[in-house]
Amino acid sequence: MTPSLPLQSSPQDEPERPSEDPRRKFRRRALTLLIIVLLIGVPAGYLVISANQSRDSGKEKEKKYSATGLTYGWPSKVQRRLYQVLIPHPANRVAFYETNNWRSSRLYAQFQLTNAGLDTFLGDLGTNRDALKENNITISARDQKVTGWKFSVPGKWRGFVREQENPAPTQDVIVNLANPQYPMVYVVSRTVP
Repeated sequence: MTPSLPLQSSPQDEPERPSEDPRRKFRRRALTLLIIVLLIGVPAGYLVISANQSRDSGKEKEKKYSATGLTYGWPSKVQRRLYQVLIPHPANRVAFYETNNWRSSRLYAQFQLTNAGLDTFLGDLGTNRDALKENNITISARDQKVTGWKFSVPGKWRGFVREQENPAPTQDVIVNLANPQYPMVYVVSRTVP
């Protein structure tokens, strides 16, 4: 057994500390609290905001990719460029739908143009109105089923196919001239990777 050491007493010549000023004590505690909030609260708040943004982004993507038919609005610039469907301005009733699988990718688009807009669109495809053949339904029954388009209803349908070598897209185009001032255009652009 080890012998216990005697307790040492505090030196007698050291003066006793004065008590801390209450205002200084309050400032010191407030500064400590501020530092704790900055070191813990700010990163925690940032994580909460980031998580909410990430969740919202995921919901938007889920909504976009779970679409099962035409969505009203413009396809993205990347989609228009990739599928070579350059929709001229002004255009009304614009809607699109994209499908992708390991064999091919397709962009379905519909839009209403002015006569000048139709000429511009056909010019972008490297053709003109002479290429449009009367009652030439170029969009397949399968593609019509995907979009809900029905071209069997009597109308002033004109169509043509722009074929290109892979990987450039091939476009099946139908124009409804029932309203000669504002023709409606239907396009299926498909590409094989």
